[in-house]
Amino acid sequence: MAQTQLTSDCHKDFDCLVFIGRFQPPHLGHRAIIHEALKRAHQVIVLVGSAWQARSLRNPWRFEERSEMLRSCFDENDNARLEIEPLLDALYNDDVWVRDVQRKVRDIASPSQGRLPRIGLIGASRGQSSYYLTLFPQWESVSVPIVEGISASGIRERLFRSPAAASDYTSTGAAHDLPPGVLDTLEAFTRSQHYQHLLEEQQLLQQYRQAWADAPYPPIFVTVNAVVVQSGHVLMVKRSAAPGKGLLALPGGFINPHERLLDACLRELRERVRLKVPAPVLRGSLRGQRLFDEPHRSWRGRTLAEAFYFALRPEQQLPQLKPAKGGDRARWVALADLEPEALFEDHFFIIQTFLGLPASLGSP
Repeated sequence: MAQTQLTSDCHKDFDCLVFIGRFQPPHLGHRAIIHEALKRAHQVIVLVGSAWQARSLRNPWRFEERSEMLRSCFDENDNARLEIEPLLDALYNDDVWVRDVQRKVRDIASPSQGRLPRIGLIGASRGQSSYYLTLFPQWESVSVPIVEGISASGIRERLFRSPAAASDYTSTGAAHDLPPGVLDTLEAFTRSQHYQHLLEEQQLLQQYRQAWADAPYPPIFVTVNAVVVQSGHVLMVKRSAAPGKGLLALPGGFINPHERLLDACLRELRERVRLKVPAPVLRGSLRGQRLFDEPHRSWRGRTLAEAFYFALRPEQQLPQLKPAKGGDRARWVALADLEPEALFEDHFFIIQTFLGLPASLGSP
């Protein structure tokens, strides 16, 4: 047996194959790709995207949970050749994201007999888009047939439609989509407080969609956000209601029909945050603005955010904030204390874009 294993290992096509995904959740299609990678490479690196993000209907499970689910799909020998690493998104800077992927693979991939390792990027033939291939021209591309009829988004839709629908799915149809260990984990998850919280957001989302159901075209919303920085702190609000209840967010909101974008941003700072900085000072502190338009950035649907970066002059005291009645509570947060998983939607990445915060974090 040992001799057979040694002979098989000697005929691997690659030293290392890399598989990148979000795995929300891991399903039989993902397992098939990793199985193929293990057949063709001595070492397989699975990079789990959206690793440090707050739970949401699109990203319900943390990195640790997804890592455990992935490992439950394989035996001890396979797991010994499997490296599962978290990957932080960089939604508005492909170069930062590519550098992070390159560094992780470089640090993990083992040299082979004194030469550079042969590395490939593996994925399903439909999911492995040519766009991503162009980002890693130094690696060979390996496409495997897609497992038809399985999608992570479809699984999430069944789980979060309602508790009854989730129970029906896990007890009847889920075995066609999910490995046994993953199914056990998801069944336990549906009995957790995290699941109840996400169900509340799902109900709000359904109400939101129903309100726009008769619109002649899918609605596109426009919002503004303020990135106000002073003395190593950024102005944030703690959301008091779903969606994102308890998460930190940038001040902002929807624009009124007859106002310009900057005026809407200043109004939000004045009315909702009650920031004690005169409007002329804020206007004079404006250092940049940008449109943030990642298609999945908001739970509401297609929502564009114009963000404005204000760099206030350093002072011994941070400007006072007066709580608005019935609104979210504003606070100054030290930049060193910003954690992506504690921020709403893509607000960490908006701050990251203006301030150049690092894209790579340590292991959770």
